[in-house]
Amino acid sequence: MDEKYKIAMIGLGSIGKRHLRNVDKVLKGRGVKYSIDLIRRKNSHDIEESLKEFISTIYTDYDNVPDGYDIIFITNPTHLHYDSIKKYNNKTRHMFIEKPVFSESVVELSDLSLDNNGVYYVACPLRYTDVIQYVKRNIRLDKVYSARVICSSYLPDWRPEVDYRTTYSAYIDKGGGVSIDLIHEWDYLIYLFGKPDCVKNFRGKISHLEIDSDDLSIYIAKYKNMMVEVHLDYFGKKAIRELQLFTPDDTIIVDILNNEIRYLNGNEVVKFNTDRNAFYIKEIENFFDILEGYKSNENDIYMALTTLRIAKEGKLS
Repeated sequence: MDEKYKIAMIGLGSIGKRHLRNVDKVLKGRGVKYSIDLIRRKNSHDIEESLKEFISTIYTDYDNVPDGYDIIFITNPTHLHYDSIKKYNNKTRHMFIEKPVFSESVVELSDLSLDNNGVYYVACPLRYTDVIQYVKRNIRLDKVYSARVICSSYLPDWRPEVDYRTTYSAYIDKGGGVSIDLIHEWDYLIYLFGKPDCVKNFRGKISHLEIDSDDLSIYIAKYKNMMVEVHLDYFGKKAIRELQLFTPDDTIIVDILNNEIRYLNGNEVVKFNTDRNAFYIKEIENFFDILEGYKSNENDIYMALTTLRIAKEGKLS
């Protein structure tokens, strides 16, 4: 294949840098030519030397940003997503939008003037982990009585080089708070089980952390033949990220952090040895497969907004 993609990226934080490197790896592996421009604020930090080789042109003024991009990656802070999509939608055929899709669950999609022929993919990387794919393919999910999800970690440890009090996670008006910061959990639950019939949510600022966003969010969800508990927090000193499945024959621990499945009754452990970047690579591969017509877009803006409403509001519509 000798096609060339004209790509732009808005924002170059930690996830933007990861996507930049992974796009380079995937497209070079496919023998596809590409160029990547960067759109950023004038007062942004200097770009690392190791990243400069991937970037063609840097734009800091909207009026200078050209039309005709094949893809724009929206990887700036969540509270800027809506305006960025609205502002740059007419300059690209497709968009890759980092999760969560928006910071607010009540938005006017009609104002975005989305192209019916465009792909608007919203990131959902945990779907591509070996453990979630194992659950999807190997466990009879219709036989699950109950599921329990926990994602617990200590916010100051997330970005050790940065004061956690200055990050977007600390501020509710910047899209912070565990309810949407950890939307991954609801995303993979809906991927595995579909939408629940009913959701109840309690959340708040509970711990000593110096933030104004919620640091604890607990959900109870009811499906037709099962129930789900979800626990999300910013204050757990020992990181835990698990999906626990209770079935007629076993209790199955899906350990996302340690990349393994444990059958407690059967005394069986299934281990996977892929590195942490592997599922991000798979997501970028899947995105380009969607653009090239090999796969369908299973997490467009509309689906991602449904997930956001459940996570943020505890509402199904």
